[in-house]
Amino acid sequence: MRIAMIGAKGLPGLLPVGGGVETHVEHLASSLVADGHKVTVYVRPYANPLNKTEWKGIKIVTLPSWHRKNFDAITHVLLSSLHALTEKYDVIHYHGIGPSTLCWIPRLFKRSARVIVTFHSRDQFHEKWGLFARVYLAFGEWTAVHFPHATIAVSHGIQLLCSMMFKSKKTYYIPNGVHLPEKISGIGELKQFDLHHGQYFLHLARLVPHKAQDDTIKAFLSLDTNDKLVIAGSASFDNANYLEKLKKMAGDDPRIIFTGHQGGITLKQLIANCRAIVHPSRSEGLSVVILEAMSYGRMVIMSDIPENLELIDHSGIAVPVGDVEALANAMRWTIDNPQLADERGVRAREIIRRLYSWESVTKRIEKVYKNQVPTEEKYETVQLQAYSKT
Repeated sequence: MRIAMIGAKGLPGLLPVGGGVETHVEHLASSLVADGHKVTVYVRPYANPLNKTEWKGIKIVTLPSWHRKNFDAITHVLLSSLHALTEKYDVIHYHGIGPSTLCWIPRLFKRSARVIVTFHSRDQFHEKWGLFARVYLAFGEWTAVHFPHATIAVSHGIQLLCSMMFKSKKTYYIPNGVHLPEKISGIGELKQFDLHHGQYFLHLARLVPHKAQDDTIKAFLSLDTNDKLVIAGSASFDNANYLEKLKKMAGDDPRIIFTGHQGGITLKQLIANCRAIVHPSRSEGLSVVILEAMSYGRMVIMSDIPENLELIDHSGIAVPVGDVEALANAMRWTIDNPQLADERGVRAREIIRRLYSWESVTKRIEKVYKNQVPTEEKYETVQLQAYSKT
């Protein structure tokens, strides 16, 4: 099939940019290419400064955007949608509810293509948005279900939302995927940060308010420990003030380290050697960070939002959203009980092996592309209970 993907800023392999959506698109596109499909990904100029037209078998089309907080995504998606009308695509796949508001363009004017939307998260609840953007993104939830031929929900919670609010029968649950890594040996790349195996917590996420790095820093500052806290991630152009806020909170505490965006072997070693991942986010679709941490056999301390709870199946620790004291207690328990924390990490890796491999995810998405019903995996009851109570 000839497949186009619209909505991502770029591909992390081309340039460190974006978050979970970009990682999802990169891995999905690569897996589809490996299966013999022709995949085109639309990216923005700042995410492809070398203006590459191909990367690992993926065709790259770079189109401009109005690089402003409220207009960056929608202007790029508009131009990408119009460009897609001129190409011979079998599938046009939109990623995100904001981009979905324009998926009517190929649906109306390119009827030969099958239009798919992946509902990644409820973006209207991300704290950076103002009232106008929140209203537009709420409208995007409606369009994500009503405009395309089919909608993919990355979590059971989002699928349930679509079913209850919009009475949708064409929404399929297909989670984010992750590649199960081989054992990562060595800590050579960690020397630049003066880090040692099992002696630091890692908060890995874009530096945006809803990822709650502020809660992690507050909780860590209350701990009497020689462990360190690593804040790994970069701020987008519209969130520079948040980074400054976090650095002021950290003060001159030498235990708190800001590494900026990391990738490659450095990122792998950061995840593989941490004591635990801390991820108390206030809003998620289905966290790629949590999946990656679990794939490395690391325990995750996270917020108890339904989209997080359905992942861990007793392999991590969940704390109430915004409860800094509970977060600190969970971090303290991890320090005091390293063997139990490691055992939970082993369970986490097994969950990833069974349920969240990219091979399985890609096969199910291909069925949606072909207008077939993807096979539903058997998930343990505890995962369904995570949001049946919400």
